[in-house]
Amino acid sequence: MSFNTVDPSDQSDKYEVLFSEEEIQQRVSELAEEISKDYENDPDTPLVLICVLNGAVFFYSDLVKQIKHPNIICEFVSISSYGSGKESSREPKILLDTKNPLADKNVIVIEDIIDSGYSMGALLEILASKDPKSLEVCSLLVKDGRQEIEVPVGYAGFRIPRKLWVQGYGMDTGEEGRTLPFIIVID
Repeated sequence: MSFNTVDPSDQSDKYEVLFSEEEIQQRVSELAEEISKDYENDPDTPLVLICVLNGAVFFYSDLVKQIKHPNIICEFVSISSYGSGKESSREPKILLDTKNPLADKNVIVIEDIIDSGYSMGALLEILASKDPKSLEVCSLLVKDGRQEIEVPVGYAGFRIPRKLWVQGYGMDTGEEGRTLPFIIVID
């Protein structure tokens, strides 16, 4: 059986469901409401929502549809420090950069998980050099106590223990598990 076809009611020894589809969607709605409220008094400044590919694509899609702002710009970046392993190389590489200018715009980077902080730290440096009006991070998951590079997360979906390895809702291990609608813990 592939992890991409995991049944959440299956009592497999290989995984446990950490967050159900319902829990994720509830938290996504709460984050969208919080972001909408934070930027409602600045409707004339574009709100640039940057998806960090590939892991954040499901979270990004669900979140962006619920954010209420009259001037949203969707952007995508790709950065990698893991490859197919579970440990950061500590040398992140930008594979795809933003296309639109960010100067004088409110920018939120939307990420699936903040782990060691190396990738997001490098990305934030690059984005800050583009002179945005504001720069925030929204991450579905944040591993508590795992950051080696401090990353300011303005919007955190869930905080999880540092030792967990998770899959689902965009997060994968070697491309396995990415399409699960819930998040599981891998042994």
